[in-house]
Amino acid sequence: MCLAIPMRVIEKQGEIGKVEQGGVVREVSFALMPDVACGDHVLVHAGFAIERLEAAEAAETLALLRELMAAGEQEAGGD
Repeated sequence: MCLAIPMRVIEKQGEIGKVEQGGVVREVSFALMPDVACGDHVLVHAGFAIERLEAAEAAETLALLRELMAAGEQEAGGD
């Protein structure tokens, strides 16, 4: 299974830049999406921005990921 995480672009210099989510900052390649700008929300997979998202869609996706993580933690901890 592959997982891409919604992150916000905070810096861009050519095809390289930085994205942030929840205080975590990562350097990524924008080679696949050269037209992104600071403030855009993108899906990041394996160090590449692969798709642009609306802010609301990014927030909804992150909320669903948090729910999945919480459910997994409950399942792992409770028998």
